[in-house]
Amino acid sequence: MCGITGALSFRNSSFEVTEPYITRMRDAMVHRGPDGAGTWISKDHRVGLGHRRLSIIDLSNRAAQPMCNEDGSLWIVFNGEIYNHSAIRTELNSIGNHHWKTDHSDTEVILHAFEQWGIDCVHKFRGMFAIALWDERNHELWLIRDRIGVKPLCYSIHHGRIVFASEIKALLLDPSQQRAVNEEALYHYLSFLTTPVPETLFQGVQKLAPGTWLRVRDDGHIQEHRYWDVWDHTRPLVGVSEEEITDLLLQELRVAVQLRKVSDVPAGVFLSGGIDSSTNAALFSEGEDQSVQTFSIGYDGDYGSYPNELQFARRMAEEVGANHHERILTQNDLIGFLPDMVRLQDEPIADPVCVPVYYVSKLARDHGVIVCQVGEGADELFWGYPMWKLKLRLQQCDDLPVPRGLKSLGIGLLRLLGKGKSWPYEWLRRGVDGQPVFWGGTEAFTENEKKRLLSPRLRQKFVDLTSWRALLPIRQRFDEKAWEKSHLNWMTYLDLNMRLPELLLMRVDKMSMGVSLECRVPFLDHKFVELAMSVPAAMKTRDGQLKYILKKSVRGVIPDELIDRKKQGFGVPVYEWFNDKLGNYARRELAAFCEETDFLDRKTVLDLAQDPRRAPQAWFLLNLALWWKEYIRPSHQSPAPAVDAQLRIAS
Repeated sequence: MCGITGALSFRNSSFEVTEPYITRMRDAMVHRGPDGAGTWISKDHRVGLGHRRLSIIDLSNRAAQPMCNEDGSLWIVFNGEIYNHSAIRTELNSIGNHHWKTDHSDTEVILHAFEQWGIDCVHKFRGMFAIALWDERNHELWLIRDRIGVKPLCYSIHHGRIVFASEIKALLLDPSQQRAVNEEALYHYLSFLTTPVPETLFQGVQKLAPGTWLRVRDDGHIQEHRYWDVWDHTRPLVGVSEEEITDLLLQELRVAVQLRKVSDVPAGVFLSGGIDSSTNAALFSEGEDQSVQTFSIGYDGDYGSYPNELQFARRMAEEVGANHHERILTQNDLIGFLPDMVRLQDEPIADPVCVPVYYVSKLARDHGVIVCQVGEGADELFWGYPMWKLKLRLQQCDDLPVPRGLKSLGIGLLRLLGKGKSWPYEWLRRGVDGQPVFWGGTEAFTENEKKRLLSPRLRQKFVDLTSWRALLPIRQRFDEKAWEKSHLNWMTYLDLNMRLPELLLMRVDKMSMGVSLECRVPFLDHKFVELAMSVPAAMKTRDGQLKYILKKSVRGVIPDELIDRKKQGFGVPVYEWFNDKLGNYARRELAAFCEETDFLDRKTVLDLAQDPRRAPQAWFLLNLALWWKEYIRPSHQSPAPAVDAQLRIAS
């Protein structure tokens, strides 16, 4: 696990890539790699690569990056882990003509795999990765993001060059990088709590989509290609018995967990006491001769909006004989962490769970653990959210043969009743417009409410815009590829493409790497995802029970009392804390933000922040305000980038 950065100056550009330029960006990410650092600059100063190292696999200096092959024709910087690197090395040795300088570096395996198979080598990798590879012979830079998007990779094209990094804060250290708000991305942020790929909240900075690579030639020509989509790798399990499917799921999950135990440093498990983290702990402990290290977060009270789960975590820790650690958080912990949280996020990740993720990561690191397994992904793959059950019922109601005119009449009635900003109005409107009810597992504001929140200028600018524009490409792929076009499969596929990679996985990546901890996600192993998406939707939703087939798969692996208890997600008591110091802090920051900017309507924002029922929405806006203050406020302004006419992007 590491931080990577680099730049390619295009052929007709006068810009020279220098060691101080790359090193400055590299060292903006010391937290991602405190164990070492390296910089490589090509002889012609057209290319530079930088790397911060968190040593996990092959701790020797020979495994340091940037790394090259034998003749120096390939150079790489890499963030992540290739869990099956040993098997790939064995396969390469059987082919011959590969000479190794490291004992078991997965980075070197990538280099030799690229030598052997070219870009198709990516199909060999089982892991999480953001890779930058310079091919000197063909004068090409390759940028590659893993299939699910566990690892981030962002880039910017300006002033005759492309610059990339694991984190946006590194890109901002290019003195010519613009600092300005991407206003359309801001509009979508108010829907999704994050910015949909490929956009970021920074104008001119983009995120590479999961399962995608970029090939950048030295003349500025860029080709983008999606190399993996789950629907291209499913094997519909129609007519297969429940017993066989549960066996397949448990078998594949067991492999995923075992692969993620590959490490030369101490590893552990985040444990909440829910099904997902408890299953991780149980499978991780199999075959171990030492107690697994587990880590949990609780709060300084049993709040109504978020009761403590520590008793369930303790129960599971006892079950596997874990060496269990806990930390209790207070409101002051949250408020004190906010400035660091904003800096680590780069752009708002408006989920308050960032706070406990940071503190549980710090707890693990403080106890000498460098790698932890986390439970993200299971709820999305197996219908695990109560809100998903509601959305599925709403979609089924929308499917009833009700005339479109009658639905339109219902919309008009809700508007007359003053409910035009309500969720029932929004869901009905989507049905009338032929759109699915489900727009993601987390939605902040309805379309009409967003319009009301915006300043008059942005309200006019986006009068005809809805956030369906950001979802449409995903829907088109779903309609084209899905073997079973069920509503549940749409819900899962959408969150696999947006909410998971750009919100949930980024909160894990940014917060854990903030304390130099690597997190691994067994439920999002791509082979397990492909298997899960091969299960018919009817089997996942049988008897209306959330996570029906997963619960059946792990029964006997973890205690029944944990399987059968009421679902409770990982959360933060924001309602109670907004009625106290957090609310006062938020109102001050939001008032200042509205005074200094022209993005939101001041009265609407402050009215919302005064309403204790709207605490989560106030948190979303607070994240935006703090981000602007940290990264965009006029004291940070840089020159606007020139547009390079020769740049061409081909799909």
